[in-house]
Amino acid sequence: MSSPSRPPTRARGASVLADLEPLLEQVSKPVQYVGGELNSQVKDWDCGGEHTVRWALMYPDAYEVGLPNQGVMILYEVLNEQPEVLAERTYAVWPDLEALMREHEVPQFTVDAHRAVGDFDVLGVSFSTELGYTNMLTALDLAGIPLHARDRTEEHPLVIAGGHASFNPEPVADFVDAAVVGDGEEAVLAVSTILRGWKEAGRPGGREGLLLQLAATGGVYVPAFYDVDYLPDGRIQRVVPARPGVPWRVAKHTVMDLDSWPYPKQPLVPVTESVHERMSVEIFRGCTRGCRFCQAGMITRPVRERSITGIGEMVERGLAATGFEEVGLLSLSSADHSEIAEVTKDLADRYEGTQTGLSLPSTRVDAFNIELANELTRNGRRSGLTFAPEGGSERMRKVINKMVTEEDLIRTVAAAYAAGWRQVKLYFMCGLPTETDEDVLQIADLAKRVIETGREVSGHRDIRCTVSIGGFVPKPHTPFQWAAQLGADETDARLAKLREALRSDRRYGSAIGFRYHDGQPGIVEGLLSRGDRRLGAVIEQVWRDGQRFDGWNEHFSYDRWMAAAERGLSGTGVDVAWYTTRERGQHEVLPWDHIDSGLDKEWLWEDWLDALDEREVEDCRWTPCFDCGVCPQMDTEIQIGPTGRRLLPLSVVR
Repeated sequence: MSSPSRPPTRARGASVLADLEPLLEQVSKPVQYVGGELNSQVKDWDCGGEHTVRWALMYPDAYEVGLPNQGVMILYEVLNEQPEVLAERTYAVWPDLEALMREHEVPQFTVDAHRAVGDFDVLGVSFSTELGYTNMLTALDLAGIPLHARDRTEEHPLVIAGGHASFNPEPVADFVDAAVVGDGEEAVLAVSTILRGWKEAGRPGGREGLLLQLAATGGVYVPAFYDVDYLPDGRIQRVVPARPGVPWRVAKHTVMDLDSWPYPKQPLVPVTESVHERMSVEIFRGCTRGCRFCQAGMITRPVRERSITGIGEMVERGLAATGFEEVGLLSLSSADHSEIAEVTKDLADRYEGTQTGLSLPSTRVDAFNIELANELTRNGRRSGLTFAPEGGSERMRKVINKMVTEEDLIRTVAAAYAAGWRQVKLYFMCGLPTETDEDVLQIADLAKRVIETGREVSGHRDIRCTVSIGGFVPKPHTPFQWAAQLGADETDARLAKLREALRSDRRYGSAIGFRYHDGQPGIVEGLLSRGDRRLGAVIEQVWRDGQRFDGWNEHFSYDRWMAAAERGLSGTGVDVAWYTTRERGQHEVLPWDHIDSGLDKEWLWEDWLDALDEREVEDCRWTPCFDCGVCPQMDTEIQIGPTGRRLLPLSVVR
């Protein structure tokens, strides 16, 4: 592959739009590359003088997926508020534009000022999922940045990974210079301060000197500064620092007092269709429900609520800045906010009679009530409701610590259908630890009971229920990090039995929708989520074979991944099954053990044993501490209400 490089006639930081623009009429969705979104920023290249710190922030997926991402949007605004820092955004380009960019030597560019990504000081890549790794390699290659960190010089940006997938950065250790885990707001400012100081001091020690300064903070992981030794059977023997002053473990960052970080203040408004057409406000961060499959809940502890007044101010400012007509109240479990009733009522009061609607993401069965639902639909909008029982049987829900009974679910959907809803969506997982065919087939029984209940309480026949199934992938820093993953063929066979069970009864078949993902993408995600740095060869091989956009069904190729794994892992003594369908032992060194999420490994192991014994654990927000380790380890604490405050003075918007 030919990598575009900066021609000698183009100054660093200059726009490449003149070269890019003629290509856009030849590609699909060209508007996604033009920038100019409402609330986007273009700062002068030298806004902070000769030592300006310049970030290119990447969400490694298409614009329509990447632009609404809250994490990137927040960091973009936090960085641009600093007078000596500029930040711009870049997204993965579709294969049609990639081919043209290579042909015409146009480099990976930002959408804000169409500057070459290779000209920036830092390329920060936010990985929500491991399926973005191949897109990062495309961006690096198009930017003229060597794929391997060891081959880069001071002329190249630092490549820093963040996001949930960075809690196991080992599969991309060859390609990233560093990884930052946890909340990014304070972390990016700290990195910027060190980078500017290094520039002002005359760049002491060169690139390695800068990375040593970052690593010495204890909050930035530099893979090149760690050696990994392996046992004869392929397991990791140890991961050890290879430089003086480099810590044995790297700690996650945790932002406390969310009210002091009310971002984004000026949310970006996409110039074309995106996956979320709404303005979103994060009402709290973290979750202690303890769902054992949920990496997001585990790694974002402790719970930190935004106050009702803080939420109100963000909604008011965001609506004025964007013109959106829907506000998403976001968190991992939004209905768990200690003042969610007051939040929704006061916001509904404030915006009654306007076109502004409120929405919650997937709602816990045991947190839903009609009063809450009525506040969310007061302006007349009534979209479908989504509930996530996750496990098909009551036994499975005990295994995963999802403390919801079948009667809870039936009572909740009965209330929804009686109140006028006609459609609910139920989300389940397939392939969970200890799961049997019978556990999954109980999903069909549950769905039929939901339809029967809806028809009974509403008096209508046009009741619908959509069953959506996701494949379970064991994730690092969860109690299931030791679990064996269900194979792709076994997953597909189990889903086929479920589909037949849903269709077998004509009384319900047409009323129940069925959506699912087959088992193959889950195996690749599982390979990457629990892999080590030996997988770098696999990722590079599959990328060189043409793999891109692994999160998109039309671009994903299981056969290409398996062929690349066979070649990339040749001679290592391990294979795809070793990483995916193998159960780990208690004392095995896991590839991410040196990344400190605050969770005590012994506590996770005990919770894994509780899962196997079908024992449930309460939410520590409302009970005594269960000693997961996060609060003392990270010097943090749970921050929840009730505060007793309201959205006053309450001026109703007309």
